[in-house]
Amino acid sequence: MSQVVPDKPLRVVVWSTGTIGRHAIAGIDAHPDMELVGVWVSNPDKEGKDAGVLADLGRELGIRATNDRDALIALAPDAIVHTAMADDRVFECIEDLISFVEAGINVTSSGPVLLQWPEKILPPEFLARIEDACVKGNASMHINGIDPGFANDILPLVMTSISQRIDEVRVMEICDYSTYYQPVVMGDMFGFGRPMDYKPFLWEPGILTMAWGSVVRQIAAGLDITLDEPLTEDVERRAAERDTDSVSGDVKAGTMGSVRFQLIGKVDGVPRVVLEHITRTDAESDPDWETPPAGHDGCYRIKITGEPMMNVDFTHHGEHGDHNVSGMITTAQRIINALPAVVAAKPGLVTALDLPLVTGRGLVTGSRSRA
Repeated sequence: MSQVVPDKPLRVVVWSTGTIGRHAIAGIDAHPDMELVGVWVSNPDKEGKDAGVLADLGRELGIRATNDRDALIALAPDAIVHTAMADDRVFECIEDLISFVEAGINVTSSGPVLLQWPEKILPPEFLARIEDACVKGNASMHINGIDPGFANDILPLVMTSISQRIDEVRVMEICDYSTYYQPVVMGDMFGFGRPMDYKPFLWEPGILTMAWGSVVRQIAAGLDITLDEPLTEDVERRAAERDTDSVSGDVKAGTMGSVRFQLIGKVDGVPRVVLEHITRTDAESDPDWETPPAGHDGCYRIKITGEPMMNVDFTHHGEHGDHNVSGMITTAQRIINALPAVVAAKPGLVTALDLPLVTGRGLVTGSRSRA
């Protein structure tokens, strides 16, 4: 299928202006097929501020942020780009998304990530409720980003298109998180900087499957294989060997400083699809674990074992920032650039496997026209 080009600019609301949302505002402003018509904020200090100011664009856009949910829905936009924090309020966030599609508004969102491919994570009746809401509002919903998202759905599946035999697909994130500003995620959820006996929610049995099971199962669906259930979870946490500065809270020696976790999808007991994360707060720590390519603070690594053997390192960094800045930009842009295809899709929960070709159409410097 070819990429979708809308007949006229899509009217879009950005829902939140945090680490991802501010980049979503910039991305929509730069896109010739989109028009920013509203911005939602949860912080009362941001209410009434211009979207261009909140996005650090150096100019105003003439759109004032508001926390008036009803007023934004009353605008009847074509779509909402939802980037609000979802990790610590998964089901409240899902209720928000359901309310949007019920109101007839298409949604792309960076979370909750389990909706990337929610089968065997959410109960069938809950999935049916989402689908019913989409049909009722004649709207579609798509959850994606960079991880879970492009780096471990489209990218590895495209690579498998040149395989002759596939023994294992392994998708990896290898990153230094010391410059990642998200204190709740870093401290409360991962446990970085906390005593080693602190037990974050993320490492409780079944939570990794809820958070990243969508990745493993979507790759399996793309390869038409049936995985053993449940998925296998493996976690190794290590203490920091020295004090390390971190924007989300300094990590002291002896507290949790790094983690390697795997979510393993097996077929007849043999690993076939594996998600692996190696997350450090000190780039020099744990040299026995895999590291990014020289000169990079992080990467996504795809390793396909079989015939042929393939290994791709996907690296990125911001023009004026580090890999965590560009991680936020790529997350925002994946759900922005997919918007035309999502709006054109039939009502329902749309996955990466349902989408036609998505490109950066119109984003080449000097090509803002809608020709």
